[in-house]
Amino acid sequence: MATPKEKFKFKDQAQQRLMVLAALEGDQEPRIASDRYVEGYAARYDTYLLFDDGDYGRTYERFEPSAFNETDMSDVILQFDHAGRVFARTTNGTLLVEPTADGLFMAADLDRTELARGLYDDIRAKMLTKMSWRFRLGEYRIERTEGSKDITIVHTKVPKIYDVSVVSIPANNETEINARDLVTGVRDEIARREAELEIRRRQIRLKTKI
Repeated sequence: MATPKEKFKFKDQAQQRLMVLAALEGDQEPRIASDRYVEGYAARYDTYLLFDDGDYGRTYERFEPSAFNETDMSDVILQFDHAGRVFARTTNGTLLVEPTADGLFMAADLDRTELARGLYDDIRAKMLTKMSWRFRLGEYRIERTEGSKDITIVHTKVPKIYDVSVVSIPANNETEINARDLVTGVRDEIARREAELEIRRRQIRLKTKI
């Protein structure tokens, strides 16, 4: 049974996660008026596997619906591979990023510039099918499963979203290293706290014997 008792707040760190995007098909109603429109969910509220560290256990991740209540989304940009040209942004109405009942929703108008239209054509042709988004790490808790090394990172507050980006290689090294660094930091903190708890237990036992 999961026991969400431990709560940590770590220093701000930029995190990167993958998402699926798609050009609008059929009779769906776009959230932004555009002839070249894409949308997708950056995050849903379901639990998913973040990192499998073999014998050391699996790390799962989940975003609570309230995690985005106070998130700074005032100037989020859309890029390609998280670098270079900006294809859309929230401040001029070409990019929409907002929490819904299902998760963190993203939609973009890629009809404002020639390069944006070219990016849309690549998405429509399914040459590019994935995006990733970057956010500042905020508050979260750790849920641990009794009798297992598996843990779940539950994000309760995301302070800021930096950007969303169409990516050429979905399973890129940066995303994997980013996830591994977070998982390592969380597990190291758990190990440190358990070691401190064991020291206190030993001290109590010694005092009891005296």
